[in-house]
Amino acid sequence: MELQLLALFLIAGLASLFMSWVIGAGSSGATPFAPAVGANAISTMRAAFVVGIFGLAGAVTQGANVSEAVGRGLVGGVTLPATGVIVALLAGAGLMAVGIYTGYPIATAFTVTGAIIGVGMALGGTPVWGKYQQIGAVWVLTPVVGGGFAYAIASVLPRPDVPESATIPTLAALVGVVLANVEFAFLGPDGGPGSLTSLGPRLLDIDGVVATVALSGTVAAVVWAAVYRDIRHDEAGGLRRVLLALGSLVAFSAGGSQVGLAVGPLLPLLDDVGVLSPAAVLLGGGLGILVGSWTGAPRMIKSLAQDYSSLGPRRSIAALIPSFLIAQLAVFLGVPVSFNEIIVSAIIGSGAAVGGSEAVDPRKILVTVGAWAGSFTLALAVGFGSMTAMNAF
Repeated sequence: MELQLLALFLIAGLASLFMSWVIGAGSSGATPFAPAVGANAISTMRAAFVVGIFGLAGAVTQGANVSEAVGRGLVGGVTLPATGVIVALLAGAGLMAVGIYTGYPIATAFTVTGAIIGVGMALGGTPVWGKYQQIGAVWVLTPVVGGGFAYAIASVLPRPDVPESATIPTLAALVGVVLANVEFAFLGPDGGPGSLTSLGPRLLDIDGVVATVALSGTVAAVVWAAVYRDIRHDEAGGLRRVLLALGSLVAFSAGGSQVGLAVGPLLPLLDDVGVLSPAAVLLGGGLGILVGSWTGAPRMIKSLAQDYSSLGPRRSIAALIPSFLIAQLAVFLGVPVSFNEIIVSAIIGSGAAVGGSEAVDPRKILVTVGAWAGSFTLALAVGFGSMTAMNAF
């Protein structure tokens, strides 16, 4: 192996770790538990500790799909060299760091995706329109679906004719079924990806859709019964525990989705360097997210919790359930998605259900959407311009 290539790979690895830290310190490390902190269900420091652990777990067990898409699926015809990876990661992480410092809602997925596409185009790559359409559809539909689902849940929870001893367990059972059917690393045949519902039939030597449906129904029944008993015994405590469980799942999903933004660009380099496996790279990215969550997220969690303090546990639950579902869909599709966009949309939807149109600030929404679009455009321009300038020398 050439010494120069190894040195460039190490620099790219450091840039990837910096991006991982920024992700952990930013929206993916703060938003999952900010509603719980705002509802006084958990302290700020404990929330940062828990979100870091679950983010690491999600990165290791669910990070492969998005990592592959970010590393190899955004630009056709070229493979990003080490210098291109460094430029893309530093451009994305730099813009994210500016957003964290200034308080502007710069979205991680938008900046990294834009930077990689910009760098790839500067190197002569071709657009991958099919993947762009998929990504664009998820980005555009996230506010509609997430906000609409949160609106529907928040509209039902406070109704006196629909007891929470029935609605909360039903929602928890839905989340349990989804969790049982999503894929995790190492659960499939020969150590590949697989779901809990596929693992059960394989261990019991049973095959077929009926077994999967039966196991899904069993998970739903167990979760429903456990949450129902908890809510009936202690409603306030039960709501708090459901909220904490949802925050943990969203943090887990954030790790599985966001780690790909940090380590995905490194994957093509592994073919040339060959000193690390993709699993080791995912672990490194997960550790970077964990450190970012522990060291940088508490400040943002505390800041966001002040905005979310008026939500209460019910609206927080209404916001976190669609956030978890959308994040898992993005992981399944291998689409980089912004947790800033997911959470903000869900909070707007739940707020509109409780406070009506007066709870929605159109100007703030326009500014936020403009910041999201600007994040992608600016990152693309910075990535393209920086790589073009480097090629000129």
